[in-house]
Amino acid sequence: MQNALWKMSAAAQAQAVRDGDISAVELIDSHLDRIAEVNPQVNAVTQLLAQRAREAAAQTDRRRAAGEPLGPLAGVPFTVKETTAVEGVPTTLGSARFRDLVAPADAPPVARLRAAGAVPIGHSNMPTLVLAGMHSRSELFGDTVNPWDPARTPGGSSGGDGVAVATGMAALGLGNDSGGSVRIPASFCGVAGLKPTTGRFPADHRVLGPDDPGPASQLLVTDGPLARGVVDLRLAYEALAGTDPRDPRAVPVPAYGERLPGPLKVAVVADPGGHGVHPTVRGAVATAADALRDAGYDVREVADVPRLDEALEAYHRITVTEFAPTWPAVRKLLGEGGDRYIGMTMEQTPPATAEEFMKLMGAWLSIRRSWAEFLDEYPLLLGPVFTEPPVEPGLESRDRAGRQRVGAGMRLCSVTSFVGVPGVAVPTGLTDGLPSGVQIVGRAFREDLCLAAAQEIEDRLGVLTPVDPRRHSTMGP
Repeated sequence: MQNALWKMSAAAQAQAVRDGDISAVELIDSHLDRIAEVNPQVNAVTQLLAQRAREAAAQTDRRRAAGEPLGPLAGVPFTVKETTAVEGVPTTLGSARFRDLVAPADAPPVARLRAAGAVPIGHSNMPTLVLAGMHSRSELFGDTVNPWDPARTPGGSSGGDGVAVATGMAALGLGNDSGGSVRIPASFCGVAGLKPTTGRFPADHRVLGPDDPGPASQLLVTDGPLARGVVDLRLAYEALAGTDPRDPRAVPVPAYGERLPGPLKVAVVADPGGHGVHPTVRGAVATAADALRDAGYDVREVADVPRLDEALEAYHRITVTEFAPTWPAVRKLLGEGGDRYIGMTMEQTPPATAEEFMKLMGAWLSIRRSWAEFLDEYPLLLGPVFTEPPVEPGLESRDRAGRQRVGAGMRLCSVTSFVGVPGVAVPTGLTDGLPSGVQIVGRAFREDLCLAAAQEIEDRLGVLTPVDPRRHSTMGP
């Protein structure tokens, strides 16, 4: 039985621990055995917290033996991206410079998952400082490998979590997303991922000191979970939603909103902005649209999403302006070649003047208003996570053409992060041996509608993982 425990869903694992069918220690040991078997092939788990995880599991077992109630994620192991603090463990951000930066306390999302009974089992890999590119390659830990095909990137920047969840090394992953960093690795690895509404989950991203970042970093970066199935994603969502005094941005909005009159309208945009989409991705969107029609949704193809190109220009200009003063120092921390991705962005996008920046902040609000009006008519939007199948590792840092291609591929992720609305990535199947998937975008603070639609897609199209890593590429010669 123990060898099969890591294959169970997070919901089933927690139920088995609560019922006493298995011990939490057995559950953790099963995952540690899986990590020992698989991680040398994929390099997703960076700092293994084996002893800490066993101790936390033993405490869970003692609480159950004493008759105490256990949480909805009792004993469930999860990985934590190297950006996010776990008490007593270095938060390295994948950089050798920060290998000894020990966290004094859990970040709010880690604390909330712990409060629900989940157990951190390890940190997970990412691009150095989340700035070295989309591919999860860090100066400190090296490359993470896509378990479906070693010649394709697992995505990023939460790529370690995507791979850990997909291969059964953890039931849940905790990443973060400011333009696709949860949804892209979820899609490339064949799992589900949630980027919440800005302000839905409390967070504290002050890893390197006491000062908070500027407005772009405050409003764009959201922590979010990854899971093999939507039921598990929902459990993580319920645990993570809420407020915390460390984050005044987090608002006390109920996790579930009022029921909307049906059938619920879903706008379908397979090629946001009209910049091109790969046939397999277009096919995935069509397959998901058919699944939602079958579930009773009012699915309608629409011309486009609001103001995509304008939003992308504002997104890049605002972030570059905020980042430019620190770039000369930051680029020295990225390791050999790690500065190419941001370096190309800085060359192509000049910082704004103070007057221009004020106008950009006004444009940001205007674009958010346009999206709110769009989603008032269509409560849900169905579209691609990435407009190509998984690409080769490091394409975005190779040259300007690669950088532009990857930026175009993630454009719907970028714009939905910019306007702060929720999105759920969900698999649609396999194409040429690689996962395909879509995202469901919804109104602000209506993650529940996104999760419900994603569940309908999953119910009809199935779950792809856990998967054993493939040692050889599916790509032709």
